[in-house]
Amino acid sequence: MKLALVFPGQGSQKVGMGKALADAFVESRSAFDEVDAALGIPLSRLSFEGPEKHLQLTANTQPAILAASIAAWRVLAARGIRPAFVAGHSLGEYSALVAAGAIGLADAAVAVRRRGQYMQEAVPVGMGAMAAIFGLDLPAIEAACREAAQGQVVSPANINSPGQVVIAGHKDAVDRASALAKAAGAKRAVHLPVSAPFHCALMAPAQERLARDLAAVVFRDPDVPLVNNVDARVIRAADDCREGLVRQVSAPVRWLEVVETLARQGVDTVIEVGPGTVLSALVKKIDKRLRVRSVEDPASLQAALPALVEAG
Repeated sequence: MKLALVFPGQGSQKVGMGKALADAFVESRSAFDEVDAALGIPLSRLSFEGPEKHLQLTANTQPAILAASIAAWRVLAARGIRPAFVAGHSLGEYSALVAAGAIGLADAAVAVRRRGQYMQEAVPVGMGAMAAIFGLDLPAIEAACREAAQGQVVSPANINSPGQVVIAGHKDAVDRASALAKAAGAKRAVHLPVSAPFHCALMAPAQERLARDLAAVVFRDPDVPLVNNVDARVIRAADDCREGLVRQVSAPVRWLEVVETLARQGVDTVIEVGPGTVLSALVKKIDKRLRVRSVEDPASLQAALPALVEAG
């Protein structure tokens, strides 16, 4: 048995996330307390009680998902679960690196809150957009983006599974690319309710600002190797962890290749750690041979523990 833990990104947030774990386990409560202290705000209360409109703000969403994910991870760690690999989707890569011991939770919380602010401020509201394209292969989507650009930015942002690619860029260019993708045979093109066009060239100003912040953060070689977003390769060195977090701001999330890399490394069991089951669904679509579980509350923890103990 070989186990990988994967951590969700933005979009998995929901009011109440992590509360049941924090109520049940002191190690989970400690994760929320550390993030609250690092940020100087009662983020845990916002996560547990809302209001949803404030939780949905990118600068709140990102550290809140981080806190909920590490709250779940600490319960697993306290039970002796040790993965062979970790990975995370976009923001989730920070959670993965905290779990792997490459960066402290407090440092990660400050970094992702600023990351959210920088990404929001990089593009004026209404200028950018993202859309999910279903049922069309990546080369065809890339061709649609090239044709649609017309001097603007539009490109694949999240390569999530064989039948799901998210594109991002200027709103008009995303609209054109969506129409071209449907004309080329896409089943659907769905605009996403996001506040900025993440993981495209429009994020370059955010990337520059974040790079300066991350340069001041202490990174260590991870205790567990990471499969990163930007290259979908196995990372074992501190400097490579930092560089990957910088580059991923404006580069696509190569989630399809991340899962394929995990499978090539012999992983047969994948546990999604944190709110929601978005990654679990994607992993199943990418490789049906992988056993997939999720841990986000006491009930899902109890359901997953037998497989975790066997694999860990």
